[in-house]
Amino acid sequence: MSISHAPPVSEEPDISPVPASDLDLQPLVPASSRRTRVPRWLRRAAGPVLLLALWQLLSGTGALPPDVLASPGRIARVGGDMLADGSLTAAMGTSLQRVAGGLLLGLVVGTGLALVAGLFRIGEDLVDAPVQMLRTVPFVGLIPLFIIWFGIGEAPKVAIITLGVTFPLYLNVYAGIRGVDAQLIEAGESLGLSRWGLVRHVVLPGALPGAMTGLRYSLGIAWLALVFAEQVNADSGIGFLMVQARDFLRTDVIVVCLVVYAFLGLLADFIVRSLEKVLLQWRPTFTGR
Repeated sequence: MSISHAPPVSEEPDISPVPASDLDLQPLVPASSRRTRVPRWLRRAAGPVLLLALWQLLSGTGALPPDVLASPGRIARVGGDMLADGSLTAAMGTSLQRVAGGLLLGLVVGTGLALVAGLFRIGEDLVDAPVQMLRTVPFVGLIPLFIIWFGIGEAPKVAIITLGVTFPLYLNVYAGIRGVDAQLIEAGESLGLSRWGLVRHVVLPGALPGAMTGLRYSLGIAWLALVFAEQVNADSGIGFLMVQARDFLRTDVIVVCLVVYAFLGLLADFIVRSLEKVLLQWRPTFTGR
């Protein structure tokens, strides 16, 4: 008795196309963009606005007396009056001139020393140790010496700003030069670049991010040094207005001057960050999620 087996029937999957109207298509949204659509400028402004509202509330209820800290409304009125009579504008012009002079000299000195120490071993041996020693000395403590050396005019004020700018710029430029990848140097040498060609096309572009960081940090130190410089034998500038306001217990004028310092510092930082976007287009960076 023979039993015949029927061949198995192959079932092929149905691969006929499905009409697009029957598909429930949903767009893929990156995780980084799955957020509330609140404008970034609004999120950044929320903190300062809430702080000002709390400040005004405390001043209005008397919890914050005016002789301790004036209210935001009072400060705004005083600032408008100082702009109207020209006293604040003249003080800003004088302070900007001092910062510009000290920053320019600090850029030349700090960058020059960093190039000498970073590009040459003998330069490092001669320059780095004295600079590291001097940078640990508080530049504010040198004000009496600067007054003895340069008098009570503009020179000691510019010298204080120059000293404050020089050291952070030196450290960042020097670290940027020495942080260049050695493989890039070898690649440049294999392509036949001369020593100057390596410096120009490899070392300096590689050190540029560190130099920009040093410049931003130096700008912050420049405004800090200006505050000290203008409170010593000054007869003009924003710091001079603060000294006068301190003598008459005018907290509103003091806060106006501090706000001006803050806005000038933010403006300088914005300029450097814009410069970074232009000069460092080749460097991809993480911008947050």
